[in-house]
Amino acid sequence: MAHSHPHHHGATNYNRAFAIGISLNIIFVIIEASYGILSGSMALLADAGHNLSDVVSLLLAWGASILAKKAATEKRTYGFRKATVMAALISSVMLLIALGGIAWESINRMLNPQPVEGMTVIIVASIGVVINTITALLFFKGQKQDLNIRGAFLHMAADAAVSLGVVVAGLFILFKGWLWIDPVVSLLIVAVILVGTWRLLNESLNYAMDAVPANIDIKKIQHYLLSLEQVRHFHDLHVWPLSTNETALTVHLVVDESDLNTVLLYQLQNHLHDHFGIVHSTIQIESVMEAENCLLNSSHECRKEH
Repeated sequence: MAHSHPHHHGATNYNRAFAIGISLNIIFVIIEASYGILSGSMALLADAGHNLSDVVSLLLAWGASILAKKAATEKRTYGFRKATVMAALISSVMLLIALGGIAWESINRMLNPQPVEGMTVIIVASIGVVINTITALLFFKGQKQDLNIRGAFLHMAADAAVSLGVVVAGLFILFKGWLWIDPVVSLLIVAVILVGTWRLLNESLNYAMDAVPANIDIKKIQHYLLSLEQVRHFHDLHVWPLSTNETALTVHLVVDESDLNTVLLYQLQNHLHDHFGIVHSTIQIESVMEAENCLLNSSHECRKEH
């Protein structure tokens, strides 16, 4: 038997991006909430509330990214990498709660329209478009590889779109006097954000339950293993997320006695890393005779060669 543990930990440091994004959004939340109260705009208050939840989400994501880099211990042999998954999950739940509050207040405002200063809404929301776009761009590069960073990116990208919607509402109020457009835009804000948040929640739950990450095609991995000339069959194939940007794999490969060597291990681990994004693989190679124990044990899932 042999085990292979390739480690490729080169995660990008987003400390500067988080610091800039959090600082900009805290300042903007204070400004937006203040003018939302002064102008009587529910859309501005809704956007400010959402931005506040984003500040908390950014703080969670930042803290989790720092924890994920801490060294493993005897008790936590994988370290704190799962903290990034928990941060994404908590962030999505918090956002759903915030959306419920915004929707409730918006419905009440539709039933009882309040005067709104259109020009104030337009100016403040325009500032929000700029700040949220800048913050989103800070996380654009890493959002394809890391669920935690993707959560931060989606929050800020949605905020930029939301602020743009508030600008449009302000224009209608200013030139048409349509007070009802303010709570309607707030509800549209909720609907738009809900779609992205639901996806984030679903994927975060899957990661927390050690499901195969969405970017991993386990069928292709199975096909690749069976295509290897040395491999007769395999069993106990497991793929799960170590964090929001690291995936692990374990598998037992059954080969002929003549193929019991470490060369196959290195070829496998490099191929799994380069073609499937598996950064941590544990591969056990066993002979056909050793594998017979698997067939006698119903708790093992053996996959015969096709």
